[in-house]
Amino acid sequence: MNFRDTQGQDFVLETAQGWRRHKRRLLYAGSAVLVVVLLGVLFTRYLAASGSVSLSRLEVATVQQGPFVRDIAADGRVVAAVSPTLYAAAAGTVRYRVQAGDAVHKGTVLGIVDSPELTNRLAQEQAQLQSLQLGYENAHLDAQKKRLAARQKLEDARIDLKAAQTDLDRNTRAFQLGAVPQINVLRAQNALDKAQITLRHAEQDQGLDDRMVAFEIRSKRLTAERQQLIVADLQRQVDALTLRAPVTGQVGQLAVADRTKVVKDAALLSVVDLSALEVEIKVPESFARDLAPGMHADISGDGQRWPGIVGAISPEVVAGEVAARVRFASARPAGLRQNQRLSVRVVLQRVADAITVARGPSLDSDGGSAVYVLHGDLAVRTPVRLGPSSIDRVQVLAGLRPGQRVIVAGAESFHDAPRVVISH
Repeated sequence: MNFRDTQGQDFVLETAQGWRRHKRRLLYAGSAVLVVVLLGVLFTRYLAASGSVSLSRLEVATVQQGPFVRDIAADGRVVAAVSPTLYAAAAGTVRYRVQAGDAVHKGTVLGIVDSPELTNRLAQEQAQLQSLQLGYENAHLDAQKKRLAARQKLEDARIDLKAAQTDLDRNTRAFQLGAVPQINVLRAQNALDKAQITLRHAEQDQGLDDRMVAFEIRSKRLTAERQQLIVADLQRQVDALTLRAPVTGQVGQLAVADRTKVVKDAALLSVVDLSALEVEIKVPESFARDLAPGMHADISGDGQRWPGIVGAISPEVVAGEVAARVRFASARPAGLRQNQRLSVRVVLQRVADAITVARGPSLDSDGGSAVYVLHGDLAVRTPVRLGPSSIDRVQVLAGLRPGQRVIVAGAESFHDAPRVVISH
């Protein structure tokens, strides 16, 4: 009888190599070394940080890539494009014929400034002008008389010359016939020479008299014309005492009360032309340098939108802002009132593809040359180059990539440290 043994179940085991026997221990040891190295790196980074700041005290924005629009958004009020103010042409008493808010047409008499001093001066100058005009006319009469006298003197000299010539001829013939002595011929010759001299002087006197008379007439004429200019200017000032509406519109504000004595050039009242309206806005000084006349604008209010164009820009900065006027591109919209509030948006620049980040006070530190970028729990100061900015975003030209997280507010407490730990 045969019995079964365990021979079929046995097999020979090969001797295992040393590293395979300690494989698990080596893995544990390697993992421990890696953890120690990572902890050392983190520990070194945290030691390099200058402090720790809570994340709740900071504002973080993500760098994005896409379209970038630089624009200016501001609230404005509707104002009249034409609103002339009338001033007193001279000192006097103002008397109004209208009240504030009255509708007027161009040329309508709004009032008058009673100035007795100016009107009396005009009357005196007008009298002086009449006197000079009479003097000018009298100069013409004197000139005619002087010309007649010079002409008569010249004609008398010619007659005397002719008579002297005749007398000389008669005495010469008589002397040749022996009827008169030679002395008579000599006397007649002297008389002829004298008559010739007198004629030459008469001719010269007539030329001088003509020139002198013409000078006197011209002098009188220029004096009268000068006086005429004085009278015309005074007449213009007197006419300006009557206040007339320069445009068709509405009487604005009365600067002084009725029957008040005013000085010269004092503001009296204004007339508002409601047919042409504009929107006045206040622009921050940082954007004013990029604003230029002719830029397109978008005006909105009361659920409506109108196209506009930037008109005038004030060169003066008041409280960090610059005043600008935006005109309506089309005809005057119906239903608008003066001083009504409207919103205005002016597009300065459009970029199809740009890297941008939200605006914040921390981006302006160091002139925008460095920002703090989050790397986990560590904020690292990173050099950047920023470009133009809009109302809510800033274009990044270099130093940042899309997806990075940047501290845009609260980094002032870092005191320009190269690294800062951010605690949660």
